[in-house]
Amino acid sequence: MNLKIAEDLKNAMKNGDKFKLSVIRMLKSALQLEQINKKHELTDDEVIAVIKKQVKIRKDSIAEYEKYGKTDAVKDLEQEIAILDLYLPAEMSEEEVKQAIDAVFNELKPTSMKDMGGIMKELNNRITNADMSLVSQMVKERLS
Repeated sequence: MNLKIAEDLKNAMKNGDKFKLSVIRMLKSALQLEQINKKHELTDDEVIAVIKKQVKIRKDSIAEYEKYGKTDAVKDLEQEIAILDLYLPAEMSEEEVKQAIDAVFNELKPTSMKDMGGIMKELNNRITNADMSLVSQMVKERLS
């Protein structure tokens, strides 16, 4: 994973793609910071977690910028997300997420919103690559 990022950084420099270069540099520095904090080489799972965190930060920022009509900033953030998504495994489809939710509901047999925490904990263990805020929303709809 780190090798692909380093290779893409080099290619962006050669091609003069300043935007992609800045995004990859930001990602590289976030990964280095995480590596310093963990005090060991990052595993692929840890690298993916850092990338997901960076994507989430940008998605949150998009929501804020849209409130204030800053469309240029929103476009830039969407481009950054597209670049970061290149390093993430494919997300689970909505159907796969529904199947995981069905399985957890069949096992835990929740009765009210009080069971939300237990359901989400179990889903976090089962769902590897999906937008967990969307998963949470789907669970809430199903519980109510």
